[in-house]
Amino acid sequence: MSQSGERSPTLVADDLFRREGARLVASLAAHLGTHRLQLAEDVVQEALVRALQTWPYRGIPENPAAWLTQAAKNLALDALRREQNWQRKEAQITAEQERWLTRDEPSDEHVLTDDTLRMLFVCFHPQLSIEAQLALALRTVCGLSPAEIGAAFLTSEAAIAKRLVRARQLIRDLRLPFAVPDASELQQRLDGVLTALYLLFNEGYKASSGDRLIREELCHEAMRLTRLLAEHPMTSQPATNALLALICLNAARLRARVNLAGEIVRLHHQDRSQWDARLIQEGILALGAASSGEIISSYHLEAGIAACHCLAPDEASTDWTRILSLYDQLLLLKPTPIVAMNRCVALARVRGASEALEALESIPNRHSLEAQHLYHAIRASFIAKLGHPAEARAAYQRAADLAQCDAEREFLQSQAGAAIGPGDDA
Repeated sequence: MSQSGERSPTLVADDLFRREGARLVASLAAHLGTHRLQLAEDVVQEALVRALQTWPYRGIPENPAAWLTQAAKNLALDALRREQNWQRKEAQITAEQERWLTRDEPSDEHVLTDDTLRMLFVCFHPQLSIEAQLALALRTVCGLSPAEIGAAFLTSEAAIAKRLVRARQLIRDLRLPFAVPDASELQQRLDGVLTALYLLFNEGYKASSGDRLIREELCHEAMRLTRLLAEHPMTSQPATNALLALICLNAARLRARVNLAGEIVRLHHQDRSQWDARLIQEGILALGAASSGEIISSYHLEAGIAACHCLAPDEASTDWTRILSLYDQLLLLKPTPIVAMNRCVALARVRGASEALEALESIPNRHSLEAQHLYHAIRASFIAKLGHPAEARAAYQRAADLAQCDAEREFLQSQAGAAIGPGDDA
């Protein structure tokens, strides 16, 4: 065992679980079957507990990830033995264990070999509701908490928890098999998988809670999985390439979005030399590949918006008229309150804060937005530009009170104190 320098065993275990926990659950479920999703989650949690109990005394293993994986496998095997009549089924269980431990990946080029992707497609089984599919995928495979999933759908943590309970019960009752669907079914489930990856990246790009604005591990995992889909002959569709373009173009700005102190840097203040030119190039190439089809998805339009930002040499050169036009098209395709709210930011740049404020306060069904800090932050920025500092200060403070991410809360409190707003996407 290695002490791995001065690293705290507790911090190492916590960081490892945050990065690898969801992937390990997916890998175990691939072997155990989806009707044992809860078992997979339980043994991964228990493996982490054992790491926290033993590493401080025995030292950090040379390969912590392998240690955690083996510990979870051992716990799963123990659980399987307990739930089976060992004396009666010993030969059958032993053979299954051998197949598990010596399993080779499929060689068929049309088979998805990545366990996380396989589990994502399993989660989108047509016998589950769309809401249950997404909640299950984001919780079990992507590792998001019920609160984080709730933030993505502008609903409560309790509502998501109920969806998950119902989904897992249905999986157990139906004994849904761990099997990648055939070619026709794969296409039917692809849209759901892309949505899950889109939401996973969004949570990494702008965390809904916690002490970090950016969770790079989530961004990188969403990018990795989307690349695999874009490279696979069965899933390399225009929408897949458009999502890859969107992820790459937005990920290119990650390093510039916070300063060394962890404080938010607004778009027009970002050092564009810190933007990742390699990712921008990959995103533009993916957007070109996405143009091969006749259908334009929301990912195409959002990637186009991101490209406008990334290709502008400076803030003054940004084509806000083009961005507003893309938002107009996106709102027709995806008429949600969030899209309408984001469109108002571009509207302010093109037609002024007064018209943008009127549009913001006229969004249909905006009650869900009014419970979110971004709505009040955007509204405050418009009010500040219109020369009403007291009202702007109150709106910023309301946004700060609602913010769950520490970095955003501190930023909004500073804005409340100054009674000025960015008026753009931070």
